[in-house]
Amino acid sequence: MKARRLTLAHFGLFFLAAVWFLVVVPLSAAAAPYAAYVIDARTGKVIHARNADTRLHPASLTKMMTLYIAFQAIERGEITLDTKVTISKKAAAEPPSKLGLRPGQKIALRYLIRGAAVKSANDAATAIGEAISGSEARFARRMNRTAKQLGMTRTTFKNMHGLTESGHLSTARDMTIMGRHLLYDYPQYYNLFSRVTADAGVRRVSHTNRRFLGSYKGADGIKTGYTRAAGFNLTASAERGNERIIVTVFGGKSTATRNAKVTELMDLGFRRAPSRAPLRKPGKPAYIAEGKAPGKSDAPSVAAGSTAGGQGKTIRLIVAVKQSLRPRSRPGVPAPVLVAEAETPSTINSDITAAILEAVQTPAPEENVTLASASTSVRPSIRPRTLAAVPKKLVVQQEIVTRVSTSGGRHWGVNVGRFPNRFAAEKMLLKTALREMSTLDGSLRKVVRRPQGFDANFLGMTRETADLACRRLAARNVSCFMIGPG
Repeated sequence: MKARRLTLAHFGLFFLAAVWFLVVVPLSAAAAPYAAYVIDARTGKVIHARNADTRLHPASLTKMMTLYIAFQAIERGEITLDTKVTISKKAAAEPPSKLGLRPGQKIALRYLIRGAAVKSANDAATAIGEAISGSEARFARRMNRTAKQLGMTRTTFKNMHGLTESGHLSTARDMTIMGRHLLYDYPQYYNLFSRVTADAGVRRVSHTNRRFLGSYKGADGIKTGYTRAAGFNLTASAERGNERIIVTVFGGKSTATRNAKVTELMDLGFRRAPSRAPLRKPGKPAYIAEGKAPGKSDAPSVAAGSTAGGQGKTIRLIVAVKQSLRPRSRPGVPAPVLVAEAETPSTINSDITAAILEAVQTPAPEENVTLASASTSVRPSIRPRTLAAVPKKLVVQQEIVTRVSTSGGRHWGVNVGRFPNRFAAEKMLLKTALREMSTLDGSLRKVVRRPQGFDANFLGMTRETADLACRRLAARNVSCFMIGPG
């Protein structure tokens, strides 16, 4: 009996030890390694680094690259914000966090972008990648090509969302580089990362980083991430006065401890960063179309939905217009002669200058200021030698178009940037209007005040004209995206 009692006692101790081993040891083993990286965003100068080049699981920080490529695809005309994306079974089956999209459901790309940026929705991220490249594998290859172009030398992507997968790894340094490029390469979309809530089409979603955004002065982004293998990750940016700091932390033990560490590192960055420093934006990478090797020409490029071989897909070629030639007279047909004497070039130029100055300097009583047409139609008066001898239709009076009808599908527009003050936005509108008069002719120039700045918009266009204008402006290295009805 005594021996039996000892056996039972030993068995009980052994059972407790086994339970402890199965529960406690995996939890401690799951503690993710810590890494941190801090830079002055203006110059890219490193302020602090710890384990910055250790390859770790990035979790949803991956979605920064997914969104970067989405913005690039919109800029290059591969896809638009209003493109209806059909949700695949794969996208719908992604685990949380998610929007709860259903297979076969159609949803505009703009809502998928909001879902991925604000809620960090995995189904939205997968749908974005499939819409642009056709499959996860092809999109991952594009992610890796883009990472190399950005200087992310120790990053390998296997999916669009960041869920743990063998070989899907990055570093604190690389993710900081990614965040800096998002900030400076696509400033017109950067406000997405500071929205506490957003309309994601199927429902309104809340930001995964709203605690840090609400508690740290100047914080305006960028992206959180969490998996058991990665821990609590965050790439954050904050601006105070002339200074901007970007911090990346990997391996936080909880949201609270991660936010506390990021706060500590942000404070360190603002203390060490000079109050004034030259702004040296990172170089924007050259565009590489689907299925092309780096260094090859990017024109013409293949639009969204095409495959490497183009089999079974309809493709659209994107060809930038490099030269606009004046039409020549047909052989044997004399050029028409007008019985009128046009004003001298100096007189015409002075009339145009006066009209532009009048449009810019006219004060506006409301916050949303509607200026003259982007390509304000200024027609020179023609002085006939003998008025009676000239047909009435040749006598043209100076005319400035200030209103545009929105009938006939003219509910679209384009945005050419967000600026810190109204003057800068108006200046950009005038500059753009004079550069691209052919497609912006007849549109409205409008400066719209937002909490984050002043939007410079051209409105009253058809969808086709807005799309063409954006592609032509992109060819001139002018940031542009389409604005849909409403």
